[in-house]
Parts: sequence; structure tokens; C-alpha cells
Amino acid sequence: MASEKIIKNLLKASSVIILLIFAGMAYSMIRGAIPAFKEFGLFGFIFSTDWNPTEGKESYGALPFIAGTVITSLLALIICFPLAFSTSLFIAEYFRKTKIATILSTLVDLLAGVPSIVYGLWGFYTIRPLIAELGYSGQGYGIFTSGLILAIMIIPYATSISNEIISMVPNELKEAAYSLGATRMEVIFSVILPNARSGLVAGYILALGRALGETMAVTMLIGNANIIPTGLFSPGNTMASVIANQFGEADGLKLSSLIAIGLLLFAVTAIVNSIGKIIIRKYA
Repeated sequence: MASEKIIKNLLKASSVIILLIFAGMAYSMIRGAIPAFKEFGLFGFIFSTDWNPTEGKESYGALPFIAGTVITSLLALIICFPLAFSTSLFIAEYFRKTKIATILSTLVDLLAGVPSIVYGLWGFYTIRPLIAELGYSGQGYGIFTSGLILAIMIIPYATSISNEIISMVPNELKEAAYSLGATRMEVIFSVILPNARSGLVAGYILALGRALGETMAVTMLIGNANIIPTGLFSPGNTMASVIANQFGEADGLKLSSLIAIGLLLFAVTAIVNSIGKIIIRKYA
């Protein structure tokens, strides 16, 4: 009884600490963003495309960075989905509990733990020159390059989640379908997907949340132009990359504007992750 009480108190204390950290982060960012919101207005700041740090003519807007974040993240998710889903089917269904599935699953978990800077360096020295040689972009920088490296980063994460979800589908349901003469593809589309659909959707939403907040790999490959992207191979910026590039030299209104962008990114990522967790809870 005493040990149970101690564990319960520790759990309560850890929950309170997490809430305090969340509240402290939100408070500090809101406080730092207030000057920018006062100067430009909340909607004026969000929907403005102007980013002019010239002294006496300062004007800051977040729309180019919001657009860059949304486009690169959705592009990454579109590339990620077929690759992650097919790999998870290979591991969790076609070759389940075999040696090759164990090896591949271990490699997926290993790739999921690789630091983002390593992916960024690999993209800079491998993918960027390749895209430049193909003639799609002068130096290989742009939305597509950063979206592609983001996809490669989140594929292991999405695959790992999908493996767990597909493995949770009861074997009795699959065996019953096979006993009625169903083929492997019919079992996948008639048994596995209907039972695992909500978990898979939630997993890809959580993968999207990771892509939204990625910083270093995107900063190295997106081109860092403070404009709304005009195409897949045009340069741009995301909310995370503009903060990484300009925070060190910022002060005054510019610093407040960067903090406001960070607050927007904080809110968007929290909303996306919350949606994923709500789906998991609702259909668990």
C-alpha cells in the first residue's frame, strides 16, 4: 500500500511538472509575441506576405512561412504514405515473425532514431546535387528537396506506428477470412484496413506533426527565401527554418515577430498531435 501511494504521488507530481512546463512555454511565447501582434494585429501578421527588416520600415508577416511549412509537410506526407504503408504490410503481414521482417523492423527503428542533422547533411550532399543535375533547380534547393528529405525522415516513424497497428488486428478475423476462401489482398482490404484504419490515420497525423516542426534538415535544403513558394522547385522558408536562420541576429520587433511565428508553430503542432490522439482514443 505504501509503495502504491508513493507511485501515485510520483505520477501526480510528474503530471503537474509537465503541465507547468507547457504553461511556462506558452506564457513566455505569448508574452514575447505580444509586441508583434500589437503592431500588426493577429490576422494582419498571419496573412501578411511582407518581411522587411529595414530600420524605419519594418514590416513582418508570417504567411510565406506558413505556406512553406504546409506545402513541405503535406508533400512529405504524400511521399511517405505509400512507402511506409507498403513496408509496414511487408513486416507485419506478409513476412510476419520471420527473420527478414525482424531485420527490417530493426533497421526501421534505427532510422527513426537518426538525428535530423544527419538527414540534412545527406540531403545536402546527395539529393540536392542530384536534383540540380536533373535541371529542376539551379542549385538543387527548394520546396521539393526539403519535402523529399522530410518524407525520408518520417517514413521510419510512420512505418513503426503502422507495424504496431497492423499487428493488433486479431488473427482470428484473418483466419476466418482465409477459411472462407479470401485471397491475401482481400484479407488486407476487407479485414486489416477496416480494423486498423483509425490507428493508421492517427499514426500518419502524428508523423505529419513531426514534419511540421522539423528545423535543421529543412533549413539546409529549402533555399531560405522569405517568399510564398511559386512551385515545387522554388525556394521558400518554413516557420522553423526562418527562426533558425534569423533568431540569432534579431532584436526588437523582429525578435517579437519570430517568437510569434514560434507560437503559431507551437499551436499548429499541438493541434495536429491532439487530433491524432483523439482519433486513437475514439476508435481504440
